[in-house]
Amino acid sequence: MNLHEACGVFGIYSKSKDLARLTYFALFALQHRGQESAGIATSDGKRVQVFARMGLVSQVFDEESLSNLTGHIAIGHNRYSTTGSSRICNAQPLVVGNDENTIAIAHNGNITNTQPLMKELCDNGYTFNTTTDAEVITNLILSSTEKDWGSRIRQSMRRLQGAYSLTLMTTDTLFGVRDPLGVRPLCLGKMGDDSWVLSSESCALDHIGACFVREIEPGEIVVIDADGHRSYKEESPKHALCIFEYIYFARPDSIINNRLIYETRSAMGAGLAEEYPVDADLVVGVPDSATPAAVGYATRSGIPLGMGLVKNHYTGRTFIAPDQRLRDLGVKLKFNPMRQLLEGKRIVLVDDSIVRGTTTPQVIRLLRKSGAKEVHMRVCSPPLCFPCFMGVDMATKRELIATHKNIAEIRDYIGADSLGYLSLDGLVKATGLPNNCFCLACFTGDYPMPVQLEMDKLQHENG
Repeated sequence: MNLHEACGVFGIYSKSKDLARLTYFALFALQHRGQESAGIATSDGKRVQVFARMGLVSQVFDEESLSNLTGHIAIGHNRYSTTGSSRICNAQPLVVGNDENTIAIAHNGNITNTQPLMKELCDNGYTFNTTTDAEVITNLILSSTEKDWGSRIRQSMRRLQGAYSLTLMTTDTLFGVRDPLGVRPLCLGKMGDDSWVLSSESCALDHIGACFVREIEPGEIVVIDADGHRSYKEESPKHALCIFEYIYFARPDSIINNRLIYETRSAMGAGLAEEYPVDADLVVGVPDSATPAAVGYATRSGIPLGMGLVKNHYTGRTFIAPDQRLRDLGVKLKFNPMRQLLEGKRIVLVDDSIVRGTTTPQVIRLLRKSGAKEVHMRVCSPPLCFPCFMGVDMATKRELIATHKNIAEIRDYIGADSLGYLSLDGLVKATGLPNNCFCLACFTGDYPMPVQLEMDKLQHENG
């Protein structure tokens, strides 16, 4: 699996003064969405403070840094870079402006018209200290001629193209914003009588003792201040939630569209068992993302489920390594096969996707070296044939194995005895929603908006 993560965003408004610690624990729950940098910004009503560094949440913050972040509003961010490279100046939250005209942002997504907007803003005297589209968003908001912050955000939304779920903060107000297509998730929660929470995923609410209220709707702006919370809506003719939130990105204990992600992934595995049955002795899921699908496959097929691979949870996701040599080493460190369970068995190996096809052959070799007699690969998504421009840095088109190999060739390349991909209809059916709710462009090439087909996340640094 070589998908590069979307980011995690969080926000909280409360009368409590210990929001930095709550935000820290929420970001810890959202760590799976980005491991390059982490940051927290707070406001006490007069000034905005920020602390952001490279690394995991537990590496970035300590007691001193958290105790210095005071106030009754906070936003937080975990980053995997999509626009702008992985370096400290691009760590979020970003704070832009000065005095009462200050705004902080935590962004999950990717703005596809960043270049023309950046040029326009530069021509109008705005300066940039990062190479991220998040700074383009904040400067666009600051450039608005509207008087109040909510109207400035609404005006800016009408000019932004692409995917964005945002938590924004001024000195006295918290905002949650979701793009009109709803590509990336964002939800609203409540803690006690006076605390409102925004999060990329509902699992973070559970970790801090907040209750899930609802999802932020596509095109919606939620405003939270001393008067409570209210919202505004920008209408959209279509919605395009990223289907990979269901397949891989979201934690299995999160809720999207009123359904537990675990249940959807289990249904994907059951669909695979119906579409691609096989005589086998054991179903093994590639941990951890494919475990619920493996449960679904085993339940539907009647083949026993086994923990054939044990994951070392302290190595991190292998795609974080900056080059293929370290990815290869990461796979060997990441999984340990259980020979006693695998030896002489016909194995159904369930995974969420095959992207470049670099990790899967190594996993299959591990199983064979441990005595597996047969390995039948089952994948919970259709073949990935097109790159993503909506905030997932998965690969270029030429790097995607399914663009230049058919299924039989992929089967031979990865070293499997058979290979079955879940059909697009089977994938959508598992979600319980119609296909017009989703962005399926990585499978179909039908993007929900015009995109530059060879867009580079470093284009603002290389240009």
